[in-house]
Amino acid sequence: MIHETAEVQSSNIGKNTQIWQYSVVLKGAKIGTNCNINCYVFIENDVVIGDNVTIKSGVQLWDGLRIEDHVFVGPNVTFTNDERPRSKQYPQEFQKTIIREKASLGAACVILGGKEIGAFAMIGAGAVVTKNVPPRALIVGNPGKIVGWLNKDGSKMERIEKNIFIDNFGSKWIEQKGKIVLE
Repeated sequence: MIHETAEVQSSNIGKNTQIWQYSVVLKGAKIGTNCNINCYVFIENDVVIGDNVTIKSGVQLWDGLRIEDHVFVGPNVTFTNDERPRSKQYPQEFQKTIIREKASLGAACVILGGKEIGAFAMIGAGAVVTKNVPPRALIVGNPGKIVGWLNKDGSKMERIEKNIFIDNFGSKWIEQKGKIVLE
């Protein structure tokens, strides 16, 4: 379903994907199946979106962005793709940003270009991501900092010792060097 007020130039749109009012999708963009692209979304040419992705209103997806399957992008999330932007001066190549599977980006967070958001990570509303985010990390603040670790369902793991956490299946995880690993 493509709303009559949307401008969709791409033919690379997967089955059962919905694109709502006043959205623009440029010719080179690739969007997977069963996605929900809300109103007022802009998608540039060199953007790849996986399956079952939700993009909420007011989001612009710039060249170089890769979004894997089952990702949630909240309203007014801001992406960048140029480390030193100047009017009418374009880099030879835009920064590549990757959002791994089942990550969630909270409302109005900012993701600086060239970063990778790990699988199952969650970025809190209004956070500013200035570094790569490891899988399962919960990030809040400006600049964004890890404040917890997440289960696959998005709930927080329970801390049982200083650097030891337990997931909702009873498995132990150890935090080391800014990442969490299964014991």
